[in-house]
Amino acid sequence: MRMKKALVVIGALAAATLTLSACNSGSPGKTDAPAAEKAWKVAENVSLDGSPTFDKMKERGKVVVGVKEDQPNLGYLDNTTKKRSGFDIDIARWIAADLGFDEDKIDFRPIASANREQAIVNGDIDYYVGTYSINDKRKQEIDFAGPYFITGQGLLVRTDEKDFQSIDELEGKTVCSATGSTPIQNIKANYPKVKTQEFDLYSACVENLVNGQVDAVTTDQAILIGYAAQQPDKLKVTTGPLFSEEKYGVGLPKGDDVLRKHINDMFTNGGDTWKAIFKNNLGESGITVDQPAVDAY
Repeated sequence: MRMKKALVVIGALAAATLTLSACNSGSPGKTDAPAAEKAWKVAENVSLDGSPTFDKMKERGKVVVGVKEDQPNLGYLDNTTKKRSGFDIDIARWIAADLGFDEDKIDFRPIASANREQAIVNGDIDYYVGTYSINDKRKQEIDFAGPYFITGQGLLVRTDEKDFQSIDELEGKTVCSATGSTPIQNIKANYPKVKTQEFDLYSACVENLVNGQVDAVTTDQAILIGYAAQQPDKLKVTTGPLFSEEKYGVGLPKGDDVLRKHINDMFTNGGDTWKAIFKNNLGESGITVDQPAVDAY
């Protein structure tokens, strides 16, 4: 069965949350992040009574954060400069600063998606920030602060292409995504008239899109925004309905309610900081996004 009803509901959410704005000028993915860094300060004399995770941070004198490092403008490591940048990276820095830890007291550790829960359960990391969708299955093993971002499956196209408002408009065209991913499975299952192309990496899909070998790329819109911000003169994110809803949260050890509340309060009271982080990392994509309310479960 095609996903018409679901698209109507999610499309309404997308319309309320996402609006197209004029593209900014300048270079995307600034590693020094001046606008964002000015938006937060390192807190002093922080005390979180009842948080075993915070106690571990204080004892070792640093924060250990799980991240991704292959997503432009979200979580990215420049192999030449060894500098990290992106929306998620700055969210992780902001959390650390609010807990009293400056940049030189953060130990970033790349953790593959499949290993995130185990890394948190094992105590290998204090928290995880990296396009980490909140769902009930994961909440059986860990907790989440947030969400700090709401996204869903969207479309990336060339800037000279039309702004597709539905997947049906891509019938007969080729849409690319990662091999075996949920997005490509959704296209195959529900839109058989749309051609598909698969590669191991999304970056390969983006390269083929720029070169005209495929007509669109699909995955979480947040990831697509990152690619659009990287090449705003060549790529854009469509404003049509999203195909799903994904709420990105901060992965935390199960049962550390004190730390979860502290981070949720930071998000709730830090709207200006959130906006600065988004603008600095993803503003050049041409998409503006509202900060979501946290789920203080």
